Amino acid sequence: MSTGAPFWQTKTLDEMTKAEWESVCDGCGRCCLHKLRYEETEALAFTNVACRLLDLGSCQCSDYVRRRRKVPDCVQLTPATVREVDWLPPSCGYRLLNEGKPLEWWHPLVSGDPDTVHQAGVSVRGRAISERGAGLLEHHIVEWPGQMPKTEMPKTVKPRKETGR
Repeated sequence: MSTGAPFWQTKTLDEMTKAEWESVCDGCGRCCLHKLRYEETEALAFTNVACRLLDLGSCQCSDYVRRRRKVPDCVQLTPATVREVDWLPPSCGYRLLNEGKPLEWWHPLVSGDPDTVHQAGVSVRGRAISERGAGLLEHHIVEWPGQMPKTEMPKTVKPRKETGR
């Protein structure tokens, strides 16, 4: 019996189909930014330097299917890795659902529009640089990727109506 609620409100990350899982990614590109971990303290620092495969305009991987061959340390997100890693941004759909929180208004599954993540200023578009030519990561430390964006839904954006699936 269907409750009419969308899948991300009724299924755990482990229960999602491959297509459902992939759709939880909001396309912000924040997880594709390089991070530094300090050995002495284990503290994490975010940078504005993106993986060389990240298209800085679309915020999508330019070779998603073969990314792990081209970037061997690319982490493939699974329900298990989502539970284990501490570097997913607080706005990440996987992290939010894992923590029992709702997806934000700008998430494409909620808004029905993949561009709202950019309109809301959540994505790395216009804020990140490619690793090619970036130099030392220590020179590019920023705080915003590790912070929840403070953004209100514009009156022009109307969330789509929920439908049973």
